[in-house]
Amino acid sequence: MKAAFESYVQDETLILKIKGDLIGDESGPQLVGIVSDGLQEGIKKCIVDLSQVRYISSSGIGVLITILTKMRNADGEVYLTSPSEHVKKLLIITKLNNIFTVFDTLEDALNQSR
Repeated sequence: MKAAFESYVQDETLILKIKGDLIGDESGPQLVGIVSDGLQEGIKKCIVDLSQVRYISSSGIGVLITILTKMRNADGEVYLTSPSEHVKKLLIITKLNNIFTVFDTLEDALNQSR
């Protein structure tokens, strides 16, 4: 199942809700484009909701790192929320849990980013 996503802005924070498999197909450049647009509008925080992501490939990890790099280069930050057990293990194996701030829920991330 390819990734589908929705994006919206809440409390000056860009929220990306991803569903399905994040494998860096055409959804990757689209997600990066949304983040670039957000930065141009002055948004400095991005929350990526992983609650409905079943699988992330190496290309999908690349998409997350690209988003993080773009935000940090603009003095912004990216938070990941609600990863499944499988995705949590992947973040630990790849040591991305040391690079990204990961929250259990979207609400926790929104409260932190205020």
